[in-house]
Amino acid sequence: MDMDHTLDSILDDMKQEIDKWMAYIRYMNAENNVKRTSLQVGIHDCALLEYAKGRVDVTDGEFDLSMPGDVASPDESLSEKQVREQIVPELSSYMRYKLNELPSELFDYQFTFNGKFQVLEGEVNIRILEYVDEAKKKQLLERISIYIADKLEAGKYPTQPLETFFLSRHLLDEGLFPDADPGQIISIFENIQQVNKGNNQLAEHRSYLIGALRDWVEKHWLPRYFDDMGTPWQKEYKKKSDARLENTEQGPIELVIYAAKLILKHEPSYSRSVGLAFLHYAIEMGSAQAKRLTQEGSGTFAHEDIRFRDEMVECTANDVFAEVSIAIKQETEESYERALRFLTRLLSMGFPKSYQIKLKSGVKQWLPIKGLAKSSTHRFFANALQYPELHPLLEEYARVAMETFEWYADTEGEKNCMPGSYAVFGLGVADRAYFPLVEQYMEKVDVEHQSVQNEFTAAFAERHGVNAETIPTLVKCMLHSTDSLKVKINADMEDEMHLRQLYEQVRGLQDHEVEHVVYLIWGGTDKLKKIAAKAEGDRGKWLSELAQAASRG
Repeated sequence: MDMDHTLDSILDDMKQEIDKWMAYIRYMNAENNVKRTSLQVGIHDCALLEYAKGRVDVTDGEFDLSMPGDVASPDESLSEKQVREQIVPELSSYMRYKLNELPSELFDYQFTFNGKFQVLEGEVNIRILEYVDEAKKKQLLERISIYIADKLEAGKYPTQPLETFFLSRHLLDEGLFPDADPGQIISIFENIQQVNKGNNQLAEHRSYLIGALRDWVEKHWLPRYFDDMGTPWQKEYKKKSDARLENTEQGPIELVIYAAKLILKHEPSYSRSVGLAFLHYAIEMGSAQAKRLTQEGSGTFAHEDIRFRDEMVECTANDVFAEVSIAIKQETEESYERALRFLTRLLSMGFPKSYQIKLKSGVKQWLPIKGLAKSSTHRFFANALQYPELHPLLEEYARVAMETFEWYADTEGEKNCMPGSYAVFGLGVADRAYFPLVEQYMEKVDVEHQSVQNEFTAAFAERHGVNAETIPTLVKCMLHSTDSLKVKINADMEDEMHLRQLYEQVRGLQDHEVEHVVYLIWGGTDKLKKIAAKAEGDRGKWLSELAQAASRG
């Protein structure tokens, strides 16, 4: 077969696959997508063409051009020279032409087209085209500047997570900001968190910030100073022999350390190894700050505020790891009192509320509530609750610790719980004097991300029963429990006086809230109606009133 004819045929196949990919992406609703936020000017920023054994495939995929190619492939018809001198120039010209044919919204301000070719000599990984739309780039830079000024610097209201997703990546994009100031980027990231503080989307904002930082560290910063000695599935970095930083405390390394701090403070425990690795890489590059962080914390707190030691107890806190280490030397009421005072003061001064306790103690108590994490944090508060004289101090701690959208760092998934949970649960089960505290706690619970209040509510009902004193608190607990709560109080609740009091508690609530309470007690409005139809006198009246309130929506 004529070699030129074969090459022309292969090129035709490649162009046909490019056309197919272009046809596929043009049916996406690009115009509406980019209207979601001014910070998005296009959708696609890369494409990958793969060729092997006569087969061509074009996808949105990214590819690391620095990765070594596979071994020689003698059964291939193409040579490396043909790819570099004939195929790549032709495909580059063709792709540039096609880009100008499609709607502008389909492509970001920059677009890279990479190729992965199996050839006689092995594998060739090569950049086919790198395209930058200068007008769109200028427009995007202007929009970023306006957004930061209006929404963040002068902003008083929460922002949209989608905006944070794009802004965080733009600020770390060296194509947009080749001489970016790391300190300014960190300031903007902190501002994003500040304007969204107390917002239930704060965790999503942080997740996008961390994702952008992590991508930047792994794809841009690390390759400059470290060789990847691992596999595509397991990275393993070794510092390059000639790697040096002129300034080991400022510049891009600030972002590496900042990324590590955010990961360690706010990401789940399984991401902890990534944060620690980032600090390790910074230390390898000579950062004294990174080393100090691992030993002492951020330096935000005075030495006397994060360390306490006497003959009874030793407490140390590290805000970077969001950890408090407590060693109980003498198992006494006074030891736990001193530790509790240390904790309460620490949190009141701004220590991360999503923290955990590392406890050294010879006592292992647990709260009489199923479904809680068997953690050191849980054990510390269960131990302290054994001393009734400490209950007022535990209440004081709980009021400082409780905060919506914050979680003890050693709980995840169905065992997630807001700071203060163990103290509140223990006090609520132990003493009726703490019913108001329980109600205030329930008001702060984020039902979408926490369900341990179900287990507490069941334990609360079993311990205190159904009566005039408990019904208001039980209703509050049920309102902030999920549908999976199992609480057997329907028989006790059907007492005439109890029904009347329950009705008084729920009649001012929204329809869906009344329906939720009825579901948890009787299994649903229909079941309650059947019970009401068979009941007589005032008991029947109140059952009917409740059923009507639950179904009025």
